[in-house]
Amino acid sequence: MRDDRITIPHLVKMKKDKRKITMLTAYDHPLALLVDRCGIDIILVGDSLGNVVLGYDSTVPVTMEEMIHHAKAVRRAVSHAFLIGDLPFMSYNISPREAVRNAGRFLKEAGCDAVKLEGGEETVDAVSRIVKAGIPVLGHLGLTPQTISKLGGFKVQGRDAKGARKIINSALALQEAGCFGIVLECIPDKVAGIISEKLDIFTLGIGAGPRCDGQVLVLHDLLGLYSGFKPKFVKQYADLSGDIQSAVTAFKNDIEEGRFPTKDFSFAMSDKEARKLNED
Repeated sequence: MRDDRITIPHLVKMKKDKRKITMLTAYDHPLALLVDRCGIDIILVGDSLGNVVLGYDSTVPVTMEEMIHHAKAVRRAVSHAFLIGDLPFMSYNISPREAVRNAGRFLKEAGCDAVKLEGGEETVDAVSRIVKAGIPVLGHLGLTPQTISKLGGFKVQGRDAKGARKIINSALALQEAGCFGIVLECIPDKVAGIISEKLDIFTLGIGAGPRCDGQVLVLHDLLGLYSGFKPKFVKQYADLSGDIQSAVTAFKNDIEEGRFPTKDFSFAMSDKEARKLNED
C-alpha cells in the first residue's frame, strides 16, 4: 500500500482541519488512472454509469454485476484515492442481510474501500448491519436518483422547513447508524451548511452549495463528455465531446481523401524481399 493512500482517518482529519475534500466518479481504467494521478481524494464508481456509460434512461436498471465489473477496472487503476462502490437500486432495499451480502461483494470481489447507498431513516437498519459487518458506508441524502419517480423528477429537495428538517434528521440518523460521511445532493446551501455544522462526519455536496466539507461531480459532466441532461450545479471544465467529434470527423475525412495512412504510418519491406515476393 502506498504511503499516501487516502483512508477514513485522513478524511476525518481533513474535516477537522477545515480542508476541502474532493470526490469524482470514474467507471473505467484509463479515466480512473488520470483522476487518481491528479490527487483526487475519493473516487466513486457511481451507479450514474447507467446514464453516462451504459445508455440507460436512469440509474434504476443498473445491476450488481455491472457495478462490480466497472469497480474492478477502476480498482486496477487507483493507488492513491479512497475507492467507493455505489450500491445499485434493490441491492440493499430488500433486507439488511441482502444489503450486507452485496456490500461485501464490493470489498471482496472489486477491492473497494467502502460502499455508498441512497436514502434516509428508512435505510438505517441496512447501514447499521453493513457497518457492523466491518464495511464502511457513505450515505446519500436529498435528491436520490434511484427513487426519482417517487420524488417527482430532478427537483431540489428540502426547500421548505418540513422537508429540510426531514433531511437534517436523516443525516443525524445516518451518522448514528455508523456512516463515515454523507453526500448531500440538490438541497439549499443553508440546509447543507446546518447539516455540515451539526455532524461530526463529513459532507460532500453536489448541488448543495459551498458550505459542505467537500464537493463531488460526475466526471463525464465535468469533462463535457456526456451530452444528455446537464444540471444547473455542474461546472463544465472541458468540452471533450466536441473535441472527440472533431477528431473522429478529421480521421474519416483523411481516409476518404487519401491523406491517411501515409508512409510515416506504414511498415516498409526491403526491395530485395519485395523482389523475392514477386518472384514467388
